[in-house]
Amino acid sequence: MAQTDTGQQDWIELRVSNEARDDAEELRRRLDQDGYLFFKRLQNPDRLRALRREMFMVMQGGGWLVAGTDPADGIANLDARCTEGDAEYTDVYHEVYKLESFHRAAHQPDVLGMVEQIYGKPAMPHPQKIARLWFPHYTEHTTPAHQDFVHFQGNFQTLTCWAPVGDCPRELGGLAMLAGSHKTDQVLEHHFSLGAGALDVELGEEERVRAWHSTDYEIGDTLIFPALTIHKALPNVTENRLRVSLDNRYQAIGDPIAEHMLLPHLNLFNQLGWEDVYRDWESDDLKYYWKNLENPVVPRDLSYLDKGFDEAVDLAKAGDPHARHFLARFLKRDPESPQARIAETVLEEASD
Repeated sequence: MAQTDTGQQDWIELRVSNEARDDAEELRRRLDQDGYLFFKRLQNPDRLRALRREMFMVMQGGGWLVAGTDPADGIANLDARCTEGDAEYTDVYHEVYKLESFHRAAHQPDVLGMVEQIYGKPAMPHPQKIARLWFPHYTEHTTPAHQDFVHFQGNFQTLTCWAPVGDCPRELGGLAMLAGSHKTDQVLEHHFSLGAGALDVELGEEERVRAWHSTDYEIGDTLIFPALTIHKALPNVTENRLRVSLDNRYQAIGDPIAEHMLLPHLNLFNQLGWEDVYRDWESDDLKYYWKNLENPVVPRDLSYLDKGFDEAVDLAKAGDPHARHFLARFLKRDPESPQARIAETVLEEASD
């Protein structure tokens, strides 16, 4: 077991599956047993280094990196700290999101081929690609433990592929998996929490005795896991380094996909459309690729987020600072929305 440098609980080293990478039956057995597959250097490190530089150059242009430093080093401008849910985060994030190389990474044969081997049938990346860009000294916003299904929905067989864009030792804040937690075969209760997604899973007795698995990640390392496996981010406790990772979803062609996964990530914040994303691309082959595939589209279930919002309202009324911060974002982001108006009322009453 490894003890983190941040006083967190111990974790067990992730089980490496490189020796089984050509044995689909064994991969499926391990996925069923552990709730994840972990591969060392599954993705081409040189390609990811090139992507890292592109992404950080955009972030430097947005003021997120210290001026004059090498973008590839990811030296954060701490005065610019922000996170998902903040309007200023979306302004820079969506410029990164427009990079053709960022979207193309999810379609590379090293990743897509492995997903198809696991499924035993043709698969596709979800159109909604996701990058995670995390500032240091912002640990209260660390992604809490959760199941991906509450956010991405569609079907339980959807697979997440997570990979750091650069080496990611524990202090930079990689991913930790609650091994075997997918065996619940159901969506567990989630509650309001600050952090990406704003939902923290309620662990049952079986989940509380399971072990967390993680590692010191290297560039090219990749985690693959289904929609019910409980996982969380570790906090970025470095002095001044941004953590960047790819966090994409895949599904077998023909399986249901939730309607919001056909849209750009965080598009609700500024109405970013695919034509905005595609405007400066050099190639057309990945534009609207999913429209040529038969995948039943199902409505998004907003009940998980609505419950979290209602809990935040109650907590804010009781004086919880995280809940009040959460509600204040709605006011800043979209002051005319129904939730923002509720937030405004709650915050005004709290200030009286």
